Amino acid sequence: MTRVAAIDCGTNSIRLLVADVHPATGELIELDRRMTIVRLGQGVDRTGRLAPEALERTFAACREYAEVVKELGAERIRFVATSASRDAENRADFVNGVVEILGVEPEVITGDQEAAFSFTGATAELRGDDRYLVVDIGGGSTEFVVGNTHVEAARSVDIGCVRLTERHVRSDPPAAAEIEAIVTDVRAALDLAAETVPIGEADTLVGLAGSVTTVAAMALGLDAYDSERIHRSRISFDQVAEVVGRLLVSTHDERAAIPVLHPGRVDVIIAGALVLLEVMERTGAAEVVVSEHDILDGIALSLA
Repeated sequence: MTRVAAIDCGTNSIRLLVADVHPATGELIELDRRMTIVRLGQGVDRTGRLAPEALERTFAACREYAEVVKELGAERIRFVATSASRDAENRADFVNGVVEILGVEPEVITGDQEAAFSFTGATAELRGDDRYLVVDIGGGSTEFVVGNTHVEAARSVDIGCVRLTERHVRSDPPAAAEIEAIVTDVRAALDLAAETVPIGEADTLVGLAGSVTTVAAMALGLDAYDSERIHRSRISFDQVAEVVGRLLVSTHDERAAIPVLHPGRVDVIIAGALVLLEVMERTGAAEVVVSEHDILDGIALSLA
């Protein structure tokens, strides 16, 4: 077994997975998995730059993660940075800060690389005869990947929950015109994704990331977030539509009172849930298989 540490830094959150991985079989034994909302992508869509306060929040999380990695004795570490740091003019400030704290340079990966990691992490334990469409709804972008034992086609498009919220939402709850603007952007992005990924031809839709797991937790009626109940749950189109309907008419304070909704997602969950609903409607998926295993697991497996 090889002990590895995988870090995924996205637009909304930064996450750590420390695990023992068997290099021959790909078996992964999780030792520590944690997530911190840092909103690294704050304002990036508007300014093109990472905000100083967003960088400091991210570096604070990196310091915490460095302690965990040292404590558990990980032999290898890989830090992957996604949408926000791809888009930022001052990403060198981000890179230099991470190197100073963790001693490893963050890899600012492409959307296609992000998609491949997500696919591997999400489907490693699902492998059967099905052709999967893996959809990873992030803060700045959403990845679409089709394949079975390997990636057949992948596309990353700029419809993350943070990006869409910052771009369109000004009211609480969102006005009808704001919701329509989000849906218009999502449908245009789905058209773009469909140019290279056969999104309507898969047997099984697999949904990843916080927007999807939160919708699942609400659909399941959980009183507290329970990753074991959520992982590999099957949520129907009607259940997703019902949750979206509730969210669309809710105020910030009403959403904040939902026990399974992380405080860092209260302002962006509506956009994320709308992305999921539009994906299901476009693809004709009757249900979504929800996975807690994602890009982090793919990164960890790549280190074995």
